[in-house]
Amino acid sequence: MRRSVIAASGLLAVTAVLAIADADPEDEGQRQLFSTLSGIGEPTFVFLPGIGATTRFWKYVLTTGAGPALGGRHLLVDLLGFGQSPKPWATYDVARHVAELRRVLKDVGHITLVGHSIGARLAIAYAAQYPEAVERLVLVSLPYFGGAERAKHFFRERDASGWIWTHLVPMALMCLFSRRLFGWAFRYLITSVPRVVAEDLTQMTWRSSTSTIWEVIYGHDLATDVRRLPAEMDLVCLHGDHDESAPLDRMHELQAMHQKCVIRVRHGANHQLPLFHQAWVRAHIASATVA
Repeated sequence: MRRSVIAASGLLAVTAVLAIADADPEDEGQRQLFSTLSGIGEPTFVFLPGIGATTRFWKYVLTTGAGPALGGRHLLVDLLGFGQSPKPWATYDVARHVAELRRVLKDVGHITLVGHSIGARLAIAYAAQYPEAVERLVLVSLPYFGGAERAKHFFRERDASGWIWTHLVPMALMCLFSRRLFGWAFRYLITSVPRVVAEDLTQMTWRSSTSTIWEVIYGHDLATDVRRLPAEMDLVCLHGDHDESAPLDRMHELQAMHQKCVIRVRHGANHQLPLFHQAWVRAHIASATVA
């Protein structure tokens, strides 16, 4: 019994030290989200990455693979809590993410907003709140489940790790220990994505990753945002038919809510559709801007 208590106390102490080391101080809102701008002319595209990804995700998609380049201006943004953006000790809910995006985008003008995964959910939320600034949406591998309970059920049924991803404390511990103890090896251990993307999985805190997943996936009604979009706004959804994280069959529910929503399916593609079908994704982003 004594050994068990000592072991448990030691584990708690290690966890506390890691949690403190992993937390970045609040910067009182002085720093904006990190972003990079390239290209010239119109239209202006704004790219939002998914959970754990950074501006290098979309840079990889835009600059590699066969096929023509995408014209116009490209503004790539690191979400709050990820990459080189601030990582405050805060609740990473949709309202906070949208507010921080607004600080970066308010003077950019009219945009085509492109998001991958959780970035696609935040793109819809941003467009619902600032419809005058967004001309169209391109949503890549959008996780739409039709509600929080459906989302939890989907992840629980997906595989053995689903229990972790639907319970807050185990998810936080997994994010904390994997990043702090094994983050240095991500570039070697994670071979399912390009190395630059795997490396950036360390550019977050357990708080930013856990809170974003919990608030943006489980704590926000995306259908309400979709219904708030202007009827004339174009939504182009790009999806793989082998997406293991965002069910394709639910996309038709979203399509029924918005008359100008179209779904383009890439056969054989999974949730990382942009990383392995770059030319196809670029072509559909470009065609979305053609009236």
